[in-house]
Amino acid sequence: MSLYKRKGSSIWWYELKDASGKRVQNSTGTEIKEHAQELHDRLKVQFWEQKRLGVKARRTWHEAVIRYLSEKSQKKTLETDRSHLRWLDSYLGSRHLDEINRDLIADITKARQQSYEIARKKGPPRKIDPKSSTVNRTLEIIRAILRLARDDWEWITVCPNIPMKKEPTKRVSWITREQAETLLSHLAPHQQSMMRFSLETGLRRRNVTHLEWGQIDLERRLAWIHPDQAKAEKAIGVPLSKEAVLILRQQWGQHAVWVFPYNGKPITQTATKTWRAALKAAGLPEGFRWHDLRHTWASWHAQDGTPLHVLQELGGWASAEMVQRYAHLSTQHLAHFVDRRVGLKLVGGTDVFPTVQLLAIKKG
Repeated sequence: MSLYKRKGSSIWWYELKDASGKRVQNSTGTEIKEHAQELHDRLKVQFWEQKRLGVKARRTWHEAVIRYLSEKSQKKTLETDRSHLRWLDSYLGSRHLDEINRDLIADITKARQQSYEIARKKGPPRKIDPKSSTVNRTLEIIRAILRLARDDWEWITVCPNIPMKKEPTKRVSWITREQAETLLSHLAPHQQSMMRFSLETGLRRRNVTHLEWGQIDLERRLAWIHPDQAKAEKAIGVPLSKEAVLILRQQWGQHAVWVFPYNGKPITQTATKTWRAALKAAGLPEGFRWHDLRHTWASWHAQDGTPLHVLQELGGWASAEMVQRYAHLSTQHLAHFVDRRVGLKLVGGTDVFPTVQLLAIKKG
């Protein structure tokens, strides 16, 4: 029978064969038989059109998410994607992909900007005011899945344009050598070692906290990051300075595997209460992150005259664009151009105050 009720239920269910001949059973969600029959007949026509006329089956957001997570199972930021997808579930849920339009995207964008609270084990809940970057990461997930559904899976023929929120251009956050020494003096010994090594190598947080002795050759003064550990998924060779080698020798013997262990295990969290207390004691902004030590390392290199293409290779950046944020700190190659002018000139080209006269005026 095509329509039926389950024992003890007042809801009508349907049973049909889809375009592939597979039996499909599902609830109609209604107690009214006429409405259930209408849904049944509509689905029957859709299955017939798919089989006989080649009409594509309508796919849901849930189906797309399942396939996306399966295909992206090796993605490093997959857990972050899952977090965004969980938030989106209440808005997209079982909707069909062809129902996702600009109006719905606008509603999602507006909702994502709303403040919310996160409960804490102790103390009052933490209030979160989502930034434009957070909103954009959520929208990017929607865009990525819809484009896969259109271009790769051929589930839909069109997808809506998804405008991104404008993100403010951030200044590179770095500290001076004096500030770094002050911060170090307020950290625990195990944090001091990691921070000093980070400032010597510019390695990302996890590449330091999970560094293994098998990745280090002290004789050749070299460390390396495997492709699966690197953000750009390319192996990185890390030349070690004398200071970096000294730090590693001091760590030798603390653990058979991990270079910077804490209680026998690699550190998983650096934004700790101790870190925040050290920032406050050192007079540094509370928003200064461990990752900003990498920015500090790069900034110092740029100030010391390291060419940007060399800095790119040292830092393992995939593109030169990522290194340009430090270009304003490196102006040595421009210095000799500054002194080429001999004085102020009129439109006609005559010197107004030649350099010799300016010097005489200053002395007078």
